[in-house]
This record gives sequence, C-alpha cells and structure tokens, in this order.
Amino acid sequence: MKRAGGTAREVLGAPHPLLSATAEPVDPTAPEIVAAAADLLATLRQEPATMGLAAPQIGLSLRLIAFDAGSHPKSRSWAGELVVANPRLAGAAHWESGREGCASIRGLTADVRRAGRITVHGHLPGSGEAVTIEADAFEARCIQHQLDHLDGLLFLDRVPGALSLHRRLHTCDA
Repeated sequence: MKRAGGTAREVLGAPHPLLSATAEPVDPTAPEIVAAAADLLATLRQEPATMGLAAPQIGLSLRLIAFDAGSHPKSRSWAGELVVANPRLAGAAHWESGREGCASIRGLTADVRRAGRITVHGHLPGSGEAVTIEADAFEARCIQHQLDHLDGLLFLDRVPGALSLHRRLHTCDA
C-alpha cells in the first residue's frame, strides 16, 4: 500500500510482551486497519536501515506487515514498498542461512536459516484486494522475518546457539 500520511510510532524493543504474542487477523477494509497500515509504513520510512516491520513492533497486535527491500544489496526480487494484511506463507523453497538483525533487538545479528524463494498471499489494506507476492533472496528473508513477528517469534528464537550471534554497529531489520 502506497499512502502518504500516517504517524511514525516508536519501535518496541524485546522483551516487550507484545513481541511474543500472536497477532490478530484483521479486516483489511476497516478504517482503523487502513490507519494502522499508514502508521506502520510511516514508521518503516523513518527507520533508515530497516527493510521491514510488523504491526506488533509498533505496539499493534494486528496481522499487518510492511516491507521495502529493494535498496538492499542482496535483493533480487522487489515487490515495492508494500503493506500486506493477513499475510500467509503459501510456498517456500531453497533453504539457506543468512545474517539477520531486527529493529526490536538492536545491536545483535545472527545467522538464520530461511527459504530463499517464497510465495505469500494476503490482502491490501484499504481495497481488500487479494495479493500474491513471489519473492526471493533478501526480500524473501525480510518477509519471513516479518511473518515470524506476527506469530510472536523473534529471529533469536530461530538461532541454534550463542555462537551464531554477532554484535553490530548499525541497525538493519532482516
């Protein structure tokens, strides 16, 4: 969803309880969901090195994700700057490990195994139009990272052990 406006919100940090809770499905046409989508996008735009955010990260227990991974050097696919309501993973292939970080866990990155190619179904806030996203490489990783947030998972929940962790000097979600 491309939309001007919205209010940038504070990104919650772990261990905030909302980050470990399952987000609620939404009616993508409801005005409050359209407003929440605009806030999510405004917050994503204000986080300079962040490629994606999920609604729980801004204090909303809603199944909404926003992403724009086109500027990342490891991106191959690019769906654009997008907000998706009720996204669900419909297909995953080509599993690989890659480095991730999170705006809710600043200062750490880790190697996480994820699918390198995915298909996601969801709806566009506002119109409610069904959307299918085919993503690969970094964009696929970014979207899966956001989907985890909707299920109350952080990337650290997917790390096999402490040796997988790395300290970082800058922030970059997924």
